[in-house]
Amino acid sequence: MHIGAFIEEMERLAPPLLADEIDHDRIGLIIEGRPVITMVCCALDPTPAVVAKAAAVSADMLVVHHTPLWNPATQITGRTAQIMRTILAEEMNLYVMHTNFDHADNGVNDVLARLLSLTDVSRLSLGRIGNCSISLSDISGRLGGGVRVWGEIDNCINRLAVVAGSGFEPTILQEAADQGADAFLSAELKHAVARAAPLPCIEATHYALEAPAMRELAFRMGWEYIDDPPVTRQIL
Repeated sequence: MHIGAFIEEMERLAPPLLADEIDHDRIGLIIEGRPVITMVCCALDPTPAVVAKAAAVSADMLVVHHTPLWNPATQITGRTAQIMRTILAEEMNLYVMHTNFDHADNGVNDVLARLLSLTDVSRLSLGRIGNCSISLSDISGRLGGGVRVWGEIDNCINRLAVVAGSGFEPTILQEAADQGADAFLSAELKHAVARAAPLPCIEATHYALEAPAMRELAFRMGWEYIDDPPVTRQIL
């Protein structure tokens, strides 16, 4: 497939117009490589390990959720230089699908809702809300464990709001509460937000909430998914 046709297909799956303003110039084809695409790899982040694995299988394209070039660069050093050296040396393309894939049908938030078996799902400004038929323990298990609960919550949740990634924003928490959510699931909860939250908060890792969608995308498209979760452990 030519790179132009590949980009058209990606923009059909996650239209750029769905992206939040913060993603201006940060999504789409971020690094241009070979013009013909035969081997595609997919990951959540273009970490040095992911890029090395993609290079090892001679990938022409690496599709990721998070760009390695978030801020305008006046210097390319350290970890960023390590990533760039490999991508440029291999003439690999790098394509980013961020908030446009969060909002897209069958995108990051829809996959998360399906993973947790939510039903009667509707949209929030940044995520999804639906009826929940699994326990808090099951939610933790399906996400790979390690969730943290803020506030009083039973093991049984009737209606759950989910925002993949960093979604603990006061306005979204209130929106979810107004729509009858019993709990709110997202990542990277700040102390002050937790104190003022109008409903119990379930905090998972950023990776656990977003990687399932990239994994499903790779399976759906026949690509190779490269898993590279952050190393974490729970100390009791």
